[in-house]
Amino acid sequence: MSLFTVPWRTARTFFIAACLVVTPSQAGAVVKQITATFNPDPSNPQKNEFKNTTPNAGFCWSYPAICKSYGIFSLRSHVNVGVQGAIQPNHEDVRKGAMIKTPAAWRALTVLNRETGEPATVEVRIAGMGGVYTLSDSVMELTGETEYVRAHTALWGSDWRTAPGPCVAIGTTTYYGHTGFQFFWLTPEEAVCGKQAKFLIPGFGYGALDFTYELRTPDPLKMSSGVYQGTHVYTIGPGGDFDLGDVVAPSDNIIQLDFTLTVEHTLKVEIPPGGNRVELLPQGGWQAWLQQGRRPTRLFRDQSFNISASSRFKMNLECEYTQDGKTCSLREPVSGHIVPLNVSVSLPRGLSDANGLAVERRPLLRDGSGTGLFQPAFYVDRKPGTLHFEIPPDEVAEMIRPGRQRQYSGNVTVIWDSDI
Repeated sequence: MSLFTVPWRTARTFFIAACLVVTPSQAGAVVKQITATFNPDPSNPQKNEFKNTTPNAGFCWSYPAICKSYGIFSLRSHVNVGVQGAIQPNHEDVRKGAMIKTPAAWRALTVLNRETGEPATVEVRIAGMGGVYTLSDSVMELTGETEYVRAHTALWGSDWRTAPGPCVAIGTTTYYGHTGFQFFWLTPEEAVCGKQAKFLIPGFGYGALDFTYELRTPDPLKMSSGVYQGTHVYTIGPGGDFDLGDVVAPSDNIIQLDFTLTVEHTLKVEIPPGGNRVELLPQGGWQAWLQQGRRPTRLFRDQSFNISASSRFKMNLECEYTQDGKTCSLREPVSGHIVPLNVSVSLPRGLSDANGLAVERRPLLRDGSGTGLFQPAFYVDRKPGTLHFEIPPDEVAEMIRPGRQRQYSGNVTVIWDSDI
């Protein structure tokens, strides 16, 4: 009878808390922090996406129901731009009036794992902009109207709850008054959206400016655990990435976005009670040998385990005894006889090798060759796998001799390692 103990070792499970990045800002820059986190979700293992963890500010903080219906959130870039230049009535040049143009096209930036330097690519676009426009004089004095909404409508021909194409106004805001009107426009493309004033405006500006953005994040299952950081810089002002026309030029003319993407992977292997002690047996047990003298031709054991994995990992062995340097062996202490032990692994659906192939009875070796990369297609949560242990058939006859009691043993360490 062959008997040996198999200690188990798994690589550590990474858990890294989300953090904010503090990046040296440029002069006159508004710095905004954008954070997102990936945690595998056992209730939805097919969802391989980052979750936005950036707090709402500005428009979506004031009108969460409106933003929820559009699936957006907002950040406030400027608290008070102030009243600046004049706008002439019925101006022909859109740049001489109230206009908005955002960097709505996708732009790529690189984020780096702050521990390892591993790069990943994030894409970002500004998907909308809003705020509160501010007038130097009462809108009712400028237009002669005696009611706020009618006066703001008369000033522009339509109030800012109606956006010029291709922009799209969202929601029905409730903030407007003598000199201000709140709005928010989605910007589906990188184009100018302008309003023509119908009356002279001696001074025009913004009391606040907000924006919303969209992200395309990399597949977190192809990223190592850790915190990834990167920065993207926009200009705001005449001719800038954010272009408000020639009338308004914010003194803080840089908007800097600091990105923090946190990847918190799971790699966990669970062995049934007693599963760390593996006994090799013939097919059907030892009865045929003990009762009929029929020598077994095969000694083996399949040991099940449950694995949870959202990250790439590799596998290899450590051995107490080895003959060829690649595989483990078992030893009989009295005679010193050593026999090779073949160890292989089968992994559940959702885990494949570097070529995308299923893992069935893949040999495990000390140097890890052939098992240097396993990767999940989705989060695998407590799915069964199997370790296969077997003595080569041509060695079994030498181990089992009539009238001789032998016990072979050896320690084998199976390693799951997410450090790739």
